[in-house]
Amino acid sequence: MTEEIKKADASVSQKPARRKFIAGTAAATGAAITGFPMIATAQTTTLRFQSTWPAKDIFHEYANDFAKKVNDMAGGKLKIEVLPAGAVVKAFDLLDAVSKGTLDGGHGVVAYWYGKQQALALWGSGPAWGMDANMVLAWHYYGGGKQLLDDIYKSLNLDVQSFIYAPMPTQPFGWFKKPVTKPADLKGIKFRTVGLAVDIYTDMGAAVNPLPGGEIVPALDRGLIDAAEFNNASSDRILGFPDVAKNCMLQSFHQASENFEILFNKTKYNALAPELKAIIDYAVQASSADMSWKAIDRYSKDYEEMKKAGVKFWKTPNAILQQQLVSWDKVVAKKEADNPVFKKVNESMKAFAQRGCQWQNDTLVDYKMAYNHLFNRKKG
Repeated sequence: MTEEIKKADASVSQKPARRKFIAGTAAATGAAITGFPMIATAQTTTLRFQSTWPAKDIFHEYANDFAKKVNDMAGGKLKIEVLPAGAVVKAFDLLDAVSKGTLDGGHGVVAYWYGKQQALALWGSGPAWGMDANMVLAWHYYGGGKQLLDDIYKSLNLDVQSFIYAPMPTQPFGWFKKPVTKPADLKGIKFRTVGLAVDIYTDMGAAVNPLPGGEIVPALDRGLIDAAEFNNASSDRILGFPDVAKNCMLQSFHQASENFEILFNKTKYNALAPELKAIIDYAVQASSADMSWKAIDRYSKDYEEMKKAGVKFWKTPNAILQQQLVSWDKVVAKKEADNPVFKKVNESMKAFAQRGCQWQNDTLVDYKMAYNHLFNRKKG
C-alpha cells in the first residue's frame, strides 16, 4: 500500500513539470512557425533604374555591373533592376524622371543635363584644367565638387541623389568619312557631340547636333550628320560606327576627363536603412575601379579588332587640339560672364587642378618611352 501511494505522489509531482515542458515546447514551436514566414518573406526594396544607353552598349553593362554589386551585397534587402534607354523615358529625360519618381534611379553622364544648367557640363566637357578623369573624381570627392553638384541640383528643385564614378579614358575626336587635318576642315560640317563640346565645335565652325547615343549611327548612315563622336572603341564598335565611317581621329580635349553618374530619387534614397546606403556607397567605389579595369581590357581588344577590319585610326593634329583650347577659352569666358554658378564651379576645378596637375605631371614617368623601348626596338 505504501509503494502505491509513493508512485501516485511521484506521478502527481511530475505533472507540473510535464505541463511546463509541453507549454515550453508549444511556445517554441509557435515562435518557430511565426518566425519562419518572416524570414521567407523578408521584405525586399526593389528600385527600378534606367540607363541612358542602348542595351547592347558596354555603358549599359557598366550600369548592370553596379546593380549586381549592390544586389549581391544587400542580401535580399535591396534589389536594383536596370532597364535600357527608352524603356520608360528617352535618354535625355532621365534626370526629370528620377526626380519625379517615375524611375527610382538611373545611369548616365552629368553633361546630358547641360540644358538645365550649363555649369553641369563642366563635369564632362572640356580639358578640365589639364586633369584626367580620375583627377576630376579626386576634385569631386575631396576638392568641393560634390557639394557644388548637390547645390546645383537643389537649386533646380531636383529630388535626386547623385554619385559620380568611373573615370573614362580620353574620348576620340570623332568618326569622319575622311580624315581632318586642320581646323578649317570643320567649317560647315554637321557634327554630333554633347555638353560644352557643342559650344567648342560651334566656335570652330561646325553645325552641331547633340543626339543621344542610340541615334548617332542611323543619323550618320542617312547623311543627317557628317561626323560624330561618342566615347570609346567598344561602344563605337558595338553601336556600328565602323559600318558608316572608316576614319577615327584619336585624342581630343572636347571630352578628355568625363565620368559616369548614378542617380537615385532622393526621397527614396533617404528612406533606405543606413546599412543599405553604406552598401550603395561602397558599390559605387568598387564599380568605379572595376569599370576602369574592364575598360582597358575591352577597349584595347575592340581597338585591335577594328584595325583588323580596316578602320583607320589617326592622331588628331596638334593644330586642331590647340584650336580646341583656344575655343574653350572663349566659351569659358562667356559662360563665366553670364553664369555665376558656372564661374564658381570652374574656379573650384582650377584651384584643385593647379595643385594636383603639377604634382601629377612632375611625378608620372613617360610610359610611352618604356613602351617604345620594349615593343618598338629596331632589329639588326
